[in-house]
Amino acid sequence: MTTLLIGAIITAIVGFIINWNEYVHYFTDFRLINILSALFWFILWGFLFSVISQMGYFAYLTVHRFGLGIFKSVSLWNGVQAVFILFVLIDLVYLRYVTFAATGDSLLPYIGLAVFLLVVGLITAWYKAKQTNREAFIPALFFMIVVTVIEWFPVLRVNEHSWVYLMMFSLLACNAYQLLILHKLNLKSQQERQRIESNKTIKKTKATKKASKKPSI
Repeated sequence: MTTLLIGAIITAIVGFIINWNEYVHYFTDFRLINILSALFWFILWGFLFSVISQMGYFAYLTVHRFGLGIFKSVSLWNGVQAVFILFVLIDLVYLRYVTFAATGDSLLPYIGLAVFLLVVGLITAWYKAKQTNREAFIPALFFMIVVTVIEWFPVLRVNEHSWVYLMMFSLLACNAYQLLILHKLNLKSQQERQRIESNKTIKKTKATKKASKKPSI
């Protein structure tokens, strides 16, 4: 639910910003119905982007376990993920430029989008590694770059700029949140299990003491 809320809020904010020229007269003329309609529209898309993000995260967690099982080594699996990260970043620039650039178009906007994704991924992965351990850096970076691009692909292939940025910011926010909250949820779950086991042990001990105090016939 929190991830859904994040997706809705980010999409609504970014949606109004990147389409400001289209919606500015709603605010200047204070057309409340139009404003609420646009807000509702962006929130729905935010929910959709959030669901895609959550599906991608659960899929990656499964793939990650398979990768560890196949390669039998964290360092080897991380090396494979690093190769995929490099491959995806290069393709994000090259394939989009070859497919959508007109004659004489600069390569810089295409590079800039990949660099922005890399910077956000590096910051998130660094923070994840700081919170957990160094071995989490590459998997976190892989998720923030490779999985985000896979989730982002339906909009990338259309190359409508407003939708590209709208979905990108929503996916990055949702993916980063899920990535950074998982170990906290795992720790909370572990503590809860320990508490339950501790309560069971205490109850069992009390029951044993009561049974031992009963007089024998």
